[in-house]
Amino acid sequence: MTMTTTRTRSTTSRRAADMPVDSRAGKYLTFHLGKEEFGIQVMHVREIMGVQDITAVPGTPAHLKGVINLRGKIIPVVDLRLKFNFPELAFTETTCIVVVQVAQEGDQAMIGLIVDGVSEVLNLAAGDIEDPPDFGEGVETPFVLGIAKFKGSVKILLKIEDVLTLQELRGIDLLVQ
Repeated sequence: MTMTTTRTRSTTSRRAADMPVDSRAGKYLTFHLGKEEFGIQVMHVREIMGVQDITAVPGTPAHLKGVINLRGKIIPVVDLRLKFNFPELAFTETTCIVVVQVAQEGDQAMIGLIVDGVSEVLNLAAGDIEDPPDFGEGVETPFVLGIAKFKGSVKILLKIEDVLTLQELRGIDLLVQ
């Protein structure tokens, strides 16, 4: 009897090991821009803070609101509404800055993302996440990691490394190690 149980566990373990693992599964911080819900992997989130004074940097695109001093580090701040071509709105009491850490090509940077409000942290299984749809020729969404279906709603999961690339930050001299 013990031998059969051991074999069953061994077979089950092998089957689980043979199954592909979706690296998109895990914990996500969800937030909203207007009525749209988005999520970013919690492992990238360093801090959530209220909006504070942002120092504008001349000559930068409109979605780069400027920089903030976060405990002695200069952090570029991106307004996700403007980055995603949503209409600009005045900040409210729920508007906040989500500070994320991004890594590309061996470089790392912290970036502040202005969002309308933070919703919750969700633990998404691989079965909750689908690939982004193909919107046709000429429409690219490299920053969309996937689409999550959770409790009857849809959330757009962002590949935060591609929302604002380090190359963009380097080009405007805002890369801070």
